Amino acid sequence: MNWDLLIQLLMNGLIIGCLYGVVAMCFVLIYKSTQIVNFAQGEFLLIGAWVCWWFLTTWELPFIVGFLFTLGFMTVFGIALQVIVLRPMIGEPIISVIMVTIGLSLFFQASMKWMFGVNVQPFPRVFDTQTVEFLGFQVQTAYIMSLVISLFIMVGFAWFFKTSKHGLAMRATAFDQQVAQSLGISVKNVFAMAWAISAVVSAVAGVVIGIVNGVSDTLAFIGIKVFPAVILGGLDSIIGAIVGGIIIGLLENFAEFTDSQWFHVGNLYTIAPFYVLVIILMIKPYGLFGTKDIERV
Repeated sequence: MNWDLLIQLLMNGLIIGCLYGVVAMCFVLIYKSTQIVNFAQGEFLLIGAWVCWWFLTTWELPFIVGFLFTLGFMTVFGIALQVIVLRPMIGEPIISVIMVTIGLSLFFQASMKWMFGVNVQPFPRVFDTQTVEFLGFQVQTAYIMSLVISLFIMVGFAWFFKTSKHGLAMRATAFDQQVAQSLGISVKNVFAMAWAISAVVSAVAGVVIGIVNGVSDTLAFIGIKVFPAVILGGLDSIIGAIVGGIIIGLLENFAEFTDSQWFHVGNLYTIAPFYVLVIILMIKPYGLFGTKDIERV
């Protein structure tokens, strides 16, 4: 048994799991504030990565400048998407809005293929050193950046929801929209802010993954891969999203290890999270930290 390989994969799984947790928080953020499951979340990663790549290759901007421009673009994009497409859907059945997000997912994928093609495009060189030694193991510099950014975002989310005026307004809206409106909170502005934050944070994840693997339409699949983490942690729990993301990240890499050592299935890395999704729905459908709804009839 190759213990060095196992530890290396689990370390990578922990770092990727933190990134999954960040994307899962975006799912939860939109669900808590609007009661909508955004099936276009993966496309937010794809759009953010392509926009940053375009800034770096076409305008030849330094990475930091292009990255900041990307965050600004995604802020405007998230607000515009909510105002133009989703705000007119307020009051419609939830399933109708979910179908709109599925339609947006297909539209964004097709648009990115039309604009940038279907081939994988590598990011320009961002770091002078591609790998660093961490606890005796070689880890890609982009993964270290990913871990630092993920922890920063998690701490930022905690501060935002506990102390900031807008964060408290978002929590109130998530608890009861009518009560929030009676307190003078603009629910429409909260919705727009939730989509903007979701777009920005997803773009950060997309850029990090794009630096490691290149940019292609496969980035959109991350949104589907993260969905088991959301269900595992609980669809309305920020803490659950973080825990679920880390568990899925570790599970993926452990599955890759067992597959390479014993099973030789070939795609166990990809399908393992969805086995977890099925099992958790059978055993604990509200997730590890989700709120159980009780309805009286």
